[in-house]
Amino acid sequence: MQSGITLSNEEGPRDLLVLAGEAEVAGWDGVFVWDGIEGNDPWVTLAAIAARTERVRLGTMLTPVSRRRPWKLAQETATLDRLSNGRLILPVGLGAPETGFARFGEETDRKARAHLLDEGLDVVTGLWSGQPFSHDGEHYRIQDVAFTPTPLQSPRIPIWVVGAWPRMTSMRRVLRYDGIVPAKMDGTGSALTPDDVRAIKKFVDERRTLTTPFDIVIEGDTPGDDPAQAAAKVGPWAEAGVTWWLESVWDGPRRQSGLAGMRERIRQGPARIA
Repeated sequence: MQSGITLSNEEGPRDLLVLAGEAEVAGWDGVFVWDGIEGNDPWVTLAAIAARTERVRLGTMLTPVSRRRPWKLAQETATLDRLSNGRLILPVGLGAPETGFARFGEETDRKARAHLLDEGLDVVTGLWSGQPFSHDGEHYRIQDVAFTPTPLQSPRIPIWVVGAWPRMTSMRRVLRYDGIVPAKMDGTGSALTPDDVRAIKKFVDERRTLTTPFDIVIEGDTPGDDPAQAAAKVGPWAEAGVTWWLESVWDGPRRQSGLAGMRERIRQGPARIA
């Protein structure tokens, strides 16, 4: 299992560069930043982080495709993938309307955002191919474009999709891409469990036809000052099939001690499973 950190977009961009550099030194495998309507621009921030690091994977957590022009998103991500020497991951979802969608005139209807997500991803992946591409959809129309730049990674930049388990419309979307950020939506209000992850993994293994690697991504927090407790917390998730643990250093450490708390948790490093 790989381990990354998730940073908010509310700290100063130079502070985020420092935190990302320290994450690489401390042994984390990935650095992810918020893609919000306000705050630091995620792509500018990630470009600077890419130039300051060599190993860690990079990405947003996460990008609401409904409020992005898909050709602009294709351009930004392909450029960043080349800048980072093929280290980009693109996590996507419907987004959280309560973060200001209505105030900026963005789509708030869930079904409409789902349609924009699906069509937007069709456009992004079509443009990434670099081959002549046309699209005549409900929201976007493109006529015979051979798009540049193309990503460095092949067959494409990995796309992680928020998947509402066990809703089949959402899970069918997941099968088309390269990873799931699972959210349990079974009507009970209960939290996601390792058993749910086992069921998700079984579902994907039985139905996914792509041969590329597939990630299962969980975001949470572990005590950096208690390695045994941290390992005990992430161990059951890894055993269930989780491939990425993303540490929410923007949450507990930030609330408790601000930037210093985030830096301390990052320096303590990821949980280690014996």
